Amino acid sequence: MVAQQKTTTAAGKSDANIVSAMQKVSADQLKANDEKLVSFYTRQTLSSEMPAESGKGINAAAKWIQSEFEKYSKACGGCLEVKADTFTEGPAERIPKPIQLTNVYAILRGTDPENAKRIVMMTGHYDSRCSGTNDFECQAPGANDDGSGTIAVMEAARVLSRSKFPATIIFLTVPGEEQGLFGSKHFAKMAKSENWNIEAELNNDIVGGDNTSGQDPTKVRVFSEGIPIAATPQELRLIRAIGAENDSPSRQLARYIRTVGETYFTAAKFAPVMIYRQDRYLRGGDHTSFNEEGFAAVRFTEWRENYNHQHQTLRTENGIEYGDLPKFVDFDYVANVTRLNLATLASLASAPAPPANVRLLTRALVNDSTLQWEASAGGRAATYEVVWRSTESPIWTDVKDFGNVTTATLPISKDNVIFGVRAVDTQGHRSLIVTPIPGR
Repeated sequence: MVAQQKTTTAAGKSDANIVSAMQKVSADQLKANDEKLVSFYTRQTLSSEMPAESGKGINAAAKWIQSEFEKYSKACGGCLEVKADTFTEGPAERIPKPIQLTNVYAILRGTDPENAKRIVMMTGHYDSRCSGTNDFECQAPGANDDGSGTIAVMEAARVLSRSKFPATIIFLTVPGEEQGLFGSKHFAKMAKSENWNIEAELNNDIVGGDNTSGQDPTKVRVFSEGIPIAATPQELRLIRAIGAENDSPSRQLARYIRTVGETYFTAAKFAPVMIYRQDRYLRGGDHTSFNEEGFAAVRFTEWRENYNHQHQTLRTENGIEYGDLPKFVDFDYVANVTRLNLATLASLASAPAPPANVRLLTRALVNDSTLQWEASAGGRAATYEVVWRSTESPIWTDVKDFGNVTTATLPISKDNVIFGVRAVDTQGHRSLIVTPIPGR
């Protein structure tokens, strides 16, 4: 019999360097950056016609974000590659005529030549809006939607730029989300066309923890798609045939985030909560752009949104104050969301590559289950763990370490459980889990 080791399958034992980085996240810095974003009066996408020199509009905000990334890079001796990718978008449904938009991002290259090809990402959109989708003249502070996500990305870049990782981390801020995810779509299509190996994309949108009644500051929602939107008809048939509707790469990423929370927030009352939906009911965000290109991507969003404080023109009616202002943002909450993102990025960038070509052998009708896989690329794996759970369980519940091998057999029927395999390095950093497909 296999000696089953019960576990929460945490993303790895606590790494002192990651803990130290989390402690450097500053709520005061987050607040200062949010107030600076709000100072641009509007960051509505169509305000791109406002010259950056005016100090107003989305171009001025983009220039400032770029200058902050460059400041972080200077502080770490040029460790960040700061890029501003300007492109033309429109006309489209919410863009009446062609405009120029700019994705602003910073790349922290991995230190290991092979593993540096692996990319993990964090995103937020820096555009804002009023009640009218195309009203670019009104004041649109966007402190929470999505100033909060943008400042979380910037703060993670500031802190993690002081560290080195085998894999590459990208900190991305995008425009055009409110008009149709245009910035993220442009970036995701570019990454796909250039064959970038993006293992994980963490999208942060409305993570300000609106501080009015009903909010739960101990929780952040993590949305993930079930059946991949990019799946081919053949892949869909296989998903149905093996009961893998709940095991997309994005869902494995959500589970990884959950266990990172268990590992690094043991003392704090803060935890990610997996929501088994691509996004909020009939709504969407920038992670969808990456899902559409076949990448694993999830969305972080506060527990309870206050709709009086998003997509609203500033005003007071019947004693109710409308508008997305910094005074409604809980910056201690944003700091915790940033720490969770940071710990996830650092854990993934420190870990070996996931095993490849994972198969569950079906050549014979037996009650044992044999899995085979290809060794983790990049040579950082010291051992491999097989995890499993009952088919009705949302999380992995059991694990067995099989050593540095590429085949494992367990006396458990494949009909009764879901299996997965992950790579582990000598320090205990664990890769994303890969679920098998049938093999002969």
